[in-house]
Amino acid sequence: MSDGPRAAAGTICPLPALAHTHVLLGHGSGGKLTSELIEQLFLPAFRNPLLEKLDDHAVFSVDPSSDLRIAFTTDSFVVNPIFFPGGDIGQLAVNGTVNDLAMAGAEPLYLSAGFILEEGFPMDDLRRVVLSMADASARAGVAIATGDTKVVQRGKADGLFINTTGVGAIRRPETISAWNARPGDRVLVSGPIGEHGMAIMLARGALDMEVELASDTAPLASLVQAMLGATAGIHCLKDPTRGGVATVLNEIAQHSGVGIVVEEEQVPVRDEVRGACEILGIDPLYVANEGKLLALVAPEAAPAVLAAMRAHPDGQEAALIGVVTDKPRGRVLLRTPWGGLRVLDMLVGDPLPRIC
Repeated sequence: MSDGPRAAAGTICPLPALAHTHVLLGHGSGGKLTSELIEQLFLPAFRNPLLEKLDDHAVFSVDPSSDLRIAFTTDSFVVNPIFFPGGDIGQLAVNGTVNDLAMAGAEPLYLSAGFILEEGFPMDDLRRVVLSMADASARAGVAIATGDTKVVQRGKADGLFINTTGVGAIRRPETISAWNARPGDRVLVSGPIGEHGMAIMLARGALDMEVELASDTAPLASLVQAMLGATAGIHCLKDPTRGGVATVLNEIAQHSGVGIVVEEEQVPVRDEVRGACEILGIDPLYVANEGKLLALVAPEAAPAVLAAMRAHPDGQEAALIGVVTDKPRGRVLLRTPWGGLRVLDMLVGDPLPRIC
């Protein structure tokens, strides 16, 4: 590995005082509480040059003489319910991990699959999930190369949890990271937002609405490769899962030390999603997506990238929704339809728990 020395054996960094004495649901939201947990506990304890980047993946070289780089990621899935309109926990596990690799510009190659099963979980449901994972893996072009199974006593879990780890190859020279946004970059989104989160809420029976709304879960590696083939001007890619578009843009703004202005009228949101969000009192910009991506690209590259996205089946409704500015550093602003600006902060708490 060529990305810096390993931590010395037996050395542990002093940990700062934690803001909370117990774990909250919000610590898994992907928003402010998640960031606090990472910065106050995990990062100080595990600090190394790869982890410090806080991307959804690590990128490293195994052979200094080769231009080939490896992308490596892991994720866990606890969605409730495990079957929902447009997908299930197995499909979600494959697509979510593949997409974290794709956001590094990588070609996904291999996955691991770890199953934590509760005693009494229906074998027919497990078969259905496994077959769904097999189909999703074939569609994404990856192999499930290894795995593990554990069973806990009845009442000690919630049916089924899945952990997946992914490995991919980066064959292009570009470095794509949340630290690379630059003033003047254009912000693109690959399609309408909020569909996954609202589909989960409908599946839970939380909304008395007769609408057909399905999760957008999909593998995005093919879309990313089409975008990369159109230009070398892509600086940052992120899939806005937990915390939604607003939280992800805040992470990028903070890491890159830039400001971002989002045009509210340009953000694509389906009427069904907007209506469901209004009933729940939630802004669609904070709702999870599982088949969409954000791209921050150089201004001269934006037309080519947008055209490549719209020519791909997973990006036909792509839109330009904002611009990167030099200030206010680390903040995201939303321009309303009336021309005013308001702060678009990170997600606080967890309005939709167990969403992925």
